[in-house]
Amino acid sequence: MMRAQNAMTRVDGNAAAGLLAEIFAVDATTMRGTCGACGSVGPLAEAVVELDDEAAIIRCRSCTHTLMTVLRADGGVRLVIGSVRDLVRA
Repeated sequence: MMRAQNAMTRVDGNAAAGLLAEIFAVDATTMRGTCGACGSVGPLAEAVVELDDEAAIIRCRSCTHTLMTVLRADGGVRLVIGSVRDLVRA
């Protein structure tokens, strides 16, 4: 599993669009998420993403808690829910 200190690139939430498209039937970057840690609400496109070849760690822009992690594993994609309290389609 990727750890934050090993992330190759730090970008915005749009960078995770391809990985999230393999899980959600809609453009997930337009979904509004609520951080369970600080209560901040915003589209996933505005989240901070730490990205490498194996995973995307999606963090709250306000408090940096991990909202979710998307992992490539065994030919598929796995979503690990972190502190995201809810996701709502825009």
